[in-house]
Amino acid sequence: MTSSSSALRLSKAVNIDDLRELARRRVPRIVFNYIDGGAEGEWTLRENRRAFEAVTFRPHHAIEVPASDLRAHVLGRELSMPLLLAPVGYLRVMHPDGEIAAARAAGKAGVGVILSTVSGHRLEDVKTASPGQVWYQLYLTGGRAAAESAMRRAMDVGYEVLVITIDSNVIGFREREARDGMEQLLRGNVWSKIPFVPQVFARPRWVVRFLLDGGLPDMPNIVTSERGVLRVRDAHTAMKREAFSWNDMTWIRALWKGPIVIKGVLSAEEAKRSLDHGAAAVVVSNHGGRQLDCVPASLSVLPEIVAAVNGQAEVLMDSGIRRGSDIVKAICLGARAVLCGRAYAYGLAAGGELGVARALEILRVDMERCLKLLGCPSVEVLDESYVRKPSYC
Repeated sequence: MTSSSSALRLSKAVNIDDLRELARRRVPRIVFNYIDGGAEGEWTLRENRRAFEAVTFRPHHAIEVPASDLRAHVLGRELSMPLLLAPVGYLRVMHPDGEIAAARAAGKAGVGVILSTVSGHRLEDVKTASPGQVWYQLYLTGGRAAAESAMRRAMDVGYEVLVITIDSNVIGFREREARDGMEQLLRGNVWSKIPFVPQVFARPRWVVRFLLDGGLPDMPNIVTSERGVLRVRDAHTAMKREAFSWNDMTWIRALWKGPIVIKGVLSAEEAKRSLDHGAAAVVVSNHGGRQLDCVPASLSVLPEIVAAVNGQAEVLMDSGIRRGSDIVKAICLGARAVLCGRAYAYGLAAGGELGVARALEILRVDMERCLKLLGCPSVEVLDESYVRKPSYC
């Protein structure tokens, strides 16, 4: 497919659900379900969307808004809109350009991107790809020495913010992936991969790109003295062995010279503990419903955490963002900005960098229209007066 025909197809996508459908058609089912699925019965995955649907708007009518200013400041850094691309692992399986394509699109759009530890591209190359904000997300996969090496590399090339994910001491049980056999695909032998041949070869363009890219990528940002660069088949096992604990904050803070963000906060107590350990910001997140099922929607606990933080740190939010109006609702309820994962991953799977750019454009246009219809001139003045909250808020 030519780039012009790909661009035409993407331009017809008017919302993120359209990009989701394009992604479904472009990648094998097992890859799509990795992007689209959640943990266990997917209750939290669905609850993330229901929470946004439960919050309604209170527009301020008859107010002239010739233009809407979407700019936001997060940890002293300006973004063209209050959004960062969330850390998503294994993006290179969705498209060979993976994290580099995401960083390019984010930089051009003036938003930030957070690079996952389990990236298929070197953190140096991802930073070079974007003129904008690129943060580094840390797992202790590979052990303390591997983490220290990655942090030093990140600081050397200009990463300013470290994001520590605290909700992944083990990988959540994602039933769609288990049914498809993700473990066999990633870590099995040649014979265990035979059942995947029909679904994979049903997407011949993806197969060609995947094979030309060398197949399953290694994890070039996880380098151990014993084994060198971590292989993707060993990533889950390594993550189980080396989970983050609050005690690790002592050596992490001694090494990392910039702000530290704690991601995965779902209670006031955890927010306060994050502050006690020096966090400059927290991310209210249930990992997009991909870790522990039956935890609350991020949006539903956002006000509790904003109150607990009480201005001592910035509060970000992720999980469930599909529309620009979702971003507006999160800002109204106290978030400084949002992290968006699946929305841009759908775009990446559908069309590489062009797809990510289209996802960001859709969200930007949504936000501009929403603010004008609300009678709000700027993201900076959004507050609870623009929404009606359900009882849980």
